[in-house]
Amino acid sequence: MTLTITPFDSPIGAEVTGIELRHALDKSMVETIYQAWLDNIVLIFREQSLSKDEQIAFANQFGNVGIRATPKDAQNEVANGYDGSIMLVTNQRDERGNYIGSLQDGEMWFHHDMSYRPEPHKATLLHAIELPSTGGNTKFANQYLAYENIPQEIKQLLWGRKVLQAYNFTMLEKVDLKESLDGIQHQWQPIFVRHPETGKTALYVSRLISAAIEGLERQESDEILGQLIDIAEDPSVVYEHVWQPGDLAMWDNRCSTHARTDFPATEARLLRRCTLEGAPMISGS
Repeated sequence: MTLTITPFDSPIGAEVTGIELRHALDKSMVETIYQAWLDNIVLIFREQSLSKDEQIAFANQFGNVGIRATPKDAQNEVANGYDGSIMLVTNQRDERGNYIGSLQDGEMWFHHDMSYRPEPHKATLLHAIELPSTGGNTKFANQYLAYENIPQEIKQLLWGRKVLQAYNFTMLEKVDLKESLDGIQHQWQPIFVRHPETGKTALYVSRLISAAIEGLERQESDEILGQLIDIAEDPSVVYEHVWQPGDLAMWDNRCSTHARTDFPATEARLLRRCTLEGAPMISGS
């Protein structure tokens, strides 16, 4: 087989074929894939069939596999024999009627994975195992392009400011800032971040997790966040991925957001997720 990397006719992403990820890769292949990932932000590897251990082994070639932020006692996966590195994104239940995984049904707003942590994980790898007949697509948004599309006067107002990233493990609801953040994972992060490897600047806000802008009154903060979110989700920066069984997506959380479309709750959907550890976000310059 010959490795082929074909950028999508879209603002983000590329398809990768001609490779079996269950086999260890040589150094040259790892470097080629890593550079393609930096260049395209999202890679879709077609026709893979990976066990849990094979997916972890593939991921470990590009960094250290991360541990989930969800408390272990709230992880359905742990009760089904998984450690804290794997999330099953699924609506499937066990014989007792209990969910075996997380983020079970329905739509999910745009977000960065783990932006509410001091050191957000740099990459997410999601492997499609069982899919519904329709829906459950993943939208990816290029936040380099989103940054370029922000009016200059807003950039000047926000330069050097931070945004509160807070998450209560919901899918279609922000945290309520009228209530205490005690017990809710949250972190102030730069609104504009500089990618540590490409040097490019990206917008770092999302509909689901970004709650307030540092130094602004609530009304102004909400209004400007709304403008930024509209820019971050504009169709001109988005690619919608229609999953095929065996797809493995690998994306860069430092310069992209992602969301999920709705799908029939009566149909099974099962994908397996792991992440790669990251570092503190760097303010854009």
